[in-house]
Amino acid sequence: MLTVGDTFPQFRLNANVSREKGKEFQEVTNDTYAGKWIVFYSYPKDFTFVCPTEMVEFGKRTADFEDRDAVVIGGSTDNEFSHLAWRNAHADLADLPTPLVHISPSFAQDLGILHPKDGVALRATYIVDPDGVIRYVSVNDLSVGRNVNEVLRSLDALQTDELCPCNWQKGQDTIKVA
Repeated sequence: MLTVGDTFPQFRLNANVSREKGKEFQEVTNDTYAGKWIVFYSYPKDFTFVCPTEMVEFGKRTADFEDRDAVVIGGSTDNEFSHLAWRNAHADLADLPTPLVHISPSFAQDLGILHPKDGVALRATYIVDPDGVIRYVSVNDLSVGRNVNEVLRSLDALQTDELCPCNWQKGQDTIKVA
């Protein structure tokens, strides 16, 4: 699995970006988000139960990520057509403001997030800096949702470029070494 300090792989992924006829799909690449922090999260499958709770929360917090010059990209090994069908069938996902990408099996292998038994993407989160370097990685069991507040807190801490103690929150003092 790729980890902190590794370069996030180049990607060219098909995404569901809207439910609007004729504007449902778009290709997204690293270059689409050049100069931005990227929060890339994967989830196991469409039409499941834990995944939409995370997607909705990431969607609700889009402005918070934008305020930090970050974009959020979510996805699973299901394709972009499945993502659209799920958004059309699940009212809470209808207006999701973030792209849902099809994480191809080869890209999942590049990241090291393909579940060895189930063949789905692990519930992983990456924070990638504007230079393409992975600065944060978290992986949860397939049955446990992630904490979007913690992802934001970690992004805030990384953006200080300083030493941040346990439970540090934006606005608090960082550690100063004499």
